[in-house]
Amino acid sequence: MVGVPKAAGRLGAVIDPVIPLLGEWMGRRPEALSLAQGMVSWDPPPAVRLAAQDALDQFGPCLHRYGPTWGEPALLEVVNRKLTSSNTLDLQGAFPLVTTGSNMAFAAIAQVLCDPGSEVILPLPYYFNHGMAVQLAGGVVVPVEAGPIPDPEVLRAALTPRTRAIVTVSPNNPSGVVIPPAVLTAINHLCAERGLFHISDEAYEVFVHGEVPHFSPGSLPGASAHTISLFSLSKAYGMAGWRMGYAAVPKALRPALAKVLDTMQICPTGLSQQVAQAALSSDPSWVREQVASLGPRRCQLLEAVQRWRAVGWPVRLWAQPDGAFYGLLVMEGLEDPSGQPLGSDGLMRRLVLEEGVAALSGSAFGLESAGACVLRLSYGMLNGAQLEEALGRLGRGLSRLWSTG
Repeated sequence: MVGVPKAAGRLGAVIDPVIPLLGEWMGRRPEALSLAQGMVSWDPPPAVRLAAQDALDQFGPCLHRYGPTWGEPALLEVVNRKLTSSNTLDLQGAFPLVTTGSNMAFAAIAQVLCDPGSEVILPLPYYFNHGMAVQLAGGVVVPVEAGPIPDPEVLRAALTPRTRAIVTVSPNNPSGVVIPPAVLTAINHLCAERGLFHISDEAYEVFVHGEVPHFSPGSLPGASAHTISLFSLSKAYGMAGWRMGYAAVPKALRPALAKVLDTMQICPTGLSQQVAQAALSSDPSWVREQVASLGPRRCQLLEAVQRWRAVGWPVRLWAQPDGAFYGLLVMEGLEDPSGQPLGSDGLMRRLVLEEGVAALSGSAFGLESAGACVLRLSYGMLNGAQLEEALGRLGRGLSRLWSTG
């Protein structure tokens, strides 16, 4: 016997997805409350339901036949209008396209940019699916400690002849930081200067709660030739399950990207494109109202951390979370029963199984710190009462760990 065939060995180097593992643990505690997954609590706008019903009633060719690689013309027209009016993107050297979620867009771009050994700079903390996509494409993830607001000069120092791109996520997942326009401009200029692509993930563009505004670096003069701008309907429109994203990509990448997308998705899903058109054409005030409803929940998170600090707990937020719907909680001095440092992964597991509250380990985002645990807390899915209960469970769990330690 030769043995049982196995998956390719190179996949062993790819980061393990954390959400499915957390889901398994939550299956043992069905009453668990989740501060983990990055979703919102609201359903799509009413126009989406009507558009889906109309599309099913008509059941035309756009639903059950292959469509264009880049998306249906009617939806692309709406996307183009949104990118030029809301984001003021310079599309002279770029083209819009629709993908099966913005994760699909990033994965396809990684395939296009990476030869074996190509480097992609991901400022810490990074979004774990970005790291996985780079690794799956044969590239090398270069995590860079450049600060909560990435320092362009620190990023410059990390460049090598193998560097292909710098990735920014603003508002940031997982920290909630909104990167100031001047910083994004400097990073974009650095990429232009060094012949690199700037991949700007803007999935949380409308989730801004502070004074720093969202900024699309693709709006800079001449940026279209080297800037890849990614957007999503999953967050603002509550359409995570519809798997719809869109992007603006330099025209020079179009032939290579056609090869990848024709292999990976053939075309975006027809029904999802119909509802995406309705969502993007709906009254923007609807989205603003939904985002504003997160304000009190964000305050609940900030107030909980303040309470814990007031009683002397060694906790803090990694950065001021003025965007998205996340906060990174840093905790010192947590130990396992043997007296060893607990670690973020161990804390994540214990909180789910012992306290009935889920949060994501900071290690999934590249954050490892000696003697400290880091958790990403998401307040997007829970109402006020549920969030208060989840934070209470988290607090009780931490209190027990410190008291036993």
